[in-house]
Amino acid sequence: MPGGEYFHRVDTAKYNQMPPAVKRLFTNSAGLAICFTTNSPVIKAKWTVTNSGRMGNMTGIAQKGLDLYIKRDGKWQFAGVGSPSGVSSEGVLVNNMGTEEKECLLYLPLYDELKSLEIGTTSDSYIRAGQNPFKNKIVIYGSSILQGASASRPGMAYSSRLSRSSGYNFINLGLSGNGKMEKEVADMVADIDADAFILDCIPNPSPTEITERAAEFVMTLRSKHPDTPIIVIQTLIREKGNFDQKVKKWVKQQNEAIARQIEILRKNDVKNLYFIKEDHFLGTDHEGSTDGVHPNDLGFDRMLQKYKPHLSKILKVKFDKE
Repeated sequence: MPGGEYFHRVDTAKYNQMPPAVKRLFTNSAGLAICFTTNSPVIKAKWTVTNSGRMGNMTGIAQKGLDLYIKRDGKWQFAGVGSPSGVSSEGVLVNNMGTEEKECLLYLPLYDELKSLEIGTTSDSYIRAGQNPFKNKIVIYGSSILQGASASRPGMAYSSRLSRSSGYNFINLGLSGNGKMEKEVADMVADIDADAFILDCIPNPSPTEITERAAEFVMTLRSKHPDTPIIVIQTLIREKGNFDQKVKKWVKQQNEAIARQIEILRKNDVKNLYFIKEDHFLGTDHEGSTDGVHPNDLGFDRMLQKYKPHLSKILKVKFDKE
């Protein structure tokens, strides 16, 4: 299977005016998955990525590995992972299965550029391209947290969990450290024919950048999508701020800045604009993060418990219990 731009989330050549760091991060395959069906009792994979480095707050599987789900009784169920061994990797994802047809969903690396991918089966079995199992298009624009830090594996990124539990296509436009609401990025996001937009980027911009850019970003979306729901989410509270007073103050200023911008937009009669306030997204026991900033799987679970009631009410989406 060809790699490179085929596994990029955004056509960065088309949107060449975006900041260099943003264009680089959009080459990461966060949230992307390959849909296929097979009757093979074993599924293997061989893949290559661009970078050899490892991130301290991510598992290797999440950063540059693969994550396989197979549908069972109408629900997506974890089946196995591809553990990376460097730039080039190969291995068995799952073995010793039956020969019935299986609907598969293979999640790609969260924090690396996938250059090539081969999916292997037994010689006497078939493998066929599958249809996208998710309907509609709900775009989430955000930070490293949306991109997947620090989930344990690719399928645990919160956009992917929302898709599996709802049947809706939640698109991951997470940008590690770079969800800063630049105009060029707003123009790109506005070009997407979406059923809803979720802005979960407030962890990244400074309070000043929020004040200067948030309203313009929202209005850029609204100019091309007059009636589409736009949901803005405050940043989660950083666990680093438990004792670091500077971090605590910074996060408070970020959330106050976006609250003021939402108030201004509403006073200007911007319709179908929704605001989700920080509500102990990671829980109250301070155990929901990997590094004091990014959620672990427990933290993501708690985040979704807070997000889902709002999204269900606004978007009329029903979420299954995971």
